[in-house]
Amino acid sequence: MKRLLLALATVFTTVQAQAAFKLEEATIPQIQQAILNKEITSTKLVELYLARIKAYNGACVAQPNGILGPISTIANAGQINALVTLNLRPQRRQQWGFDERKARSLTDKSDADPKMPDALEVASAQDAEFARTGKLSGPLHGVVMAIKDQYDTFDMRTTAGADVPYANDRPPDDATFVERLRKSGAIILAKSNLGEYASGIPRSSYGGTFCNPYDTERSPRGSSSGSGSAVGANLVTCAIAEESGSSIRGPASAASAVGIAGTQELVSRDGMVQHGINTRTGPICRTVADAARVLDVIAGYDPKDELTAFSIGRMPKSGYLSAAEPGSLKGLRIGVLREYMNKKLFTKADEQSIDLVAKGVEDLKALGATVVDPGPEGALFTSCLRRLVPELDNKLFTKRFPELFPVDAKGSPVGDHTAKLLELRMDPGKVPDKLTLRDFGPSAPDGQNKYMMNLYLAERGDARIRSNADLIAWSSFHQDPQFPDRKKGRERAEEVKEYNMSERILRRFAVQQAVLACMAEQQLDALVYPTSNLPPTKLGAPQGPAINGRSGGGVWTFLGAQGFPAITVPAGYTTEVYDLVRDPTAPKTPDSAWEGGGGGEGRLAGDERTRLIGPIKARLPVGIDFLGKPFDEPTLLRIAAAYEARTHHRRPPTGFGPLAGEP
Repeated sequence: MKRLLLALATVFTTVQAQAAFKLEEATIPQIQQAILNKEITSTKLVELYLARIKAYNGACVAQPNGILGPISTIANAGQINALVTLNLRPQRRQQWGFDERKARSLTDKSDADPKMPDALEVASAQDAEFARTGKLSGPLHGVVMAIKDQYDTFDMRTTAGADVPYANDRPPDDATFVERLRKSGAIILAKSNLGEYASGIPRSSYGGTFCNPYDTERSPRGSSSGSGSAVGANLVTCAIAEESGSSIRGPASAASAVGIAGTQELVSRDGMVQHGINTRTGPICRTVADAARVLDVIAGYDPKDELTAFSIGRMPKSGYLSAAEPGSLKGLRIGVLREYMNKKLFTKADEQSIDLVAKGVEDLKALGATVVDPGPEGALFTSCLRRLVPELDNKLFTKRFPELFPVDAKGSPVGDHTAKLLELRMDPGKVPDKLTLRDFGPSAPDGQNKYMMNLYLAERGDARIRSNADLIAWSSFHQDPQFPDRKKGRERAEEVKEYNMSERILRRFAVQQAVLACMAEQQLDALVYPTSNLPPTKLGAPQGPAINGRSGGGVWTFLGAQGFPAITVPAGYTTEVYDLVRDPTAPKTPDSAWEGGGGGEGRLAGDERTRLIGPIKARLPVGIDFLGKPFDEPTLLRIAAAYEARTHHRRPPTGFGPLAGEP
C-alpha cells in the first residue's frame, strides 16, 4: 500500500511539474491559464520577456563604423536585433540597461504623459483589474506583442525603420488594429525592426541589421524581419507583420513560426506607413491557434480603410479560432502547385525545401485530404491558364509577347490585336509555352509608392516631415556596398509624376478570375506549395536573378500579391544548403535575366557573376504554404491546424534558450 501511495505521489508530483508554466514556447492558453491559476501576473510576464530581450536583442553583426556603415556577420552571435523600440518610460528603460536608441520617443525626452502608460504600467493595471474581478480583460489578456514599425502606435515612435528627424516621432493615434489589440487585453511591448520602408532587405538605417535566430549569419527575410525573429526566439508571444508580396510568410517561415497573410480586404491598413493595394496586415505566432486568436481580434470592417468593406458579411460567425481545431481533412481537395516544385526548373539550392514540402503533401493524404497532384514535373494550372489568361490579362498579355502583337514606334498596334487574342482563346495550343503560374511578368504600381507615402505623411501632420521629398532631404541612410541604397529608392519614387494603377488592378482582377476558375474546374479547396524554395540566405549574399519565375530570394510572392489568403506553417529543417556567392571568374549573367522580376531592388554590383557553393551543413527552417480563396481563412486554418498537429515540426532555436531563473 505504501508503495502504491508513493507511486501515486510521484506521478502527481510529475504531473504538477509538467503543468507548471514555462515561458519558452508559451502559448496564449498557457499564459492565460497561468494567470488564472495565479502562477504568474501580467507584470511578471512582461518582465520575463524584457529579460530575454536584454539577453538576446543586441547587435548581431560587427559594425566598426557604426550602424550606418558596412557590416560583417558574426557566427553564433547569440543576438538577433529584432526589436527596435521598447515601450518603457525613460527611467525604467535605464534601469533595465537599454540605451536611448530603444526609447519610446527621441523627441519627447521626458515622456511623462500619464495618458501614455508604458508596458509595465499597462500590465500593472491589468493585474489590478484581475485581482478585483477574477476575470481576464479580453481574449488576448496578458499576450505580450510586438508591432512592425511600419504601423502607427500613439505611444511609441514610428518611422518604418528610417532614421528621419520628425518634429514629433510619435504619430497622433494608433493604427486601427493596434487599438483593437489593446482593447482585447494585449500588451504592446515593442516595435519590431523591418527592412526600411518595408523593403525585402534585412536592414534599416535606424534599426541596423537583423539576424536569423537559427543562424545569425543568415537573413531573417524581410520585410517583417523583426516580427518573425522576435516570435521565433521567444522575445514576445506574437507579433504583427505586413505583407505586400511575402513579408509575413517569408519572415515567419525563416523563424519556424506560423504567419497568416489574410485576404487583402480582411484587416485594416489604417495607420500604415505607405499602404497600397497589395499590402496586408497579419499575425505571426508560434502556433496556428494563437495566430487565429489574434486574427479574430484584428479582422473586420474599418471605416478608415475602404477596402475592408468587402469583408462585411464574409467573415465566419463562429470566428477563426473555431476553425483552427486539429482533425481529419476528409472531404477537402488540395491541389499541389508543382509549378513551384519541379526540381528540373531550379537549382540544387531549391531541392531540400521542395523535398520537405513533398513530405508535407504525403501528410495531407494521411490526414484524409484528397490531394490533386500532377506529379513531380507536372503543372496544376498551366493548361487552364493558357485558355483563360490571354483574354483576361489582355493589354498586359500583348505587351509580354511583341512577336505575336507587334507595335509601331509610337506603341500603337500593328494589325488587329483583338483578332489575335480571339485566335488564342479558341486555340490555346498557340499560346506561348512561357505562360505558366510562374511567368506572368511585371505589373508595376505606377506612382503608388510616392502617392501613398505623401498621403500617410499628410494624415500624420508632422510639422517638419510632410512629403517624400522631405524624407529624402532630412533622413540619414546606411551606406554599405553589400546592401541596396535606400535613399535611391526614395529618389526613384520621387521621380514619378503620375499615379496610375490601371495595370496593377487589371493584373489582380485577371489573376483572381483565372486562378479561381482553375480551382473551380478541379473542385479545389486550397493549394499547397513551399513558402520559399530557398532556405534563408547569408546576410549580404548576392541577389540572383529569377530562375523560371522563382525570384532570387526564393519566396513565392505572386499569388499573395493578388490578394489571396495564405498561411505558412513549419515544414521541417534542412540538413544542408547551397549558397550563392559572387565570383568575378564566373560566367556573366545577362542583364535580360533580371527583366520581369527577380533580383529587383536587391541587385548590386558584382551580382552578375555568381556561383553556387555547397553542400554546406545547415539546419534551417522550411515553411509550407496553404493558399485559398478570398475570405476562406477558416479552410486554411483547418488544414494548417491538422498539419501542425500531425507533424509538430517547430523547435525553438538552440542558441536562445531559457535564462537562469526563467520558468
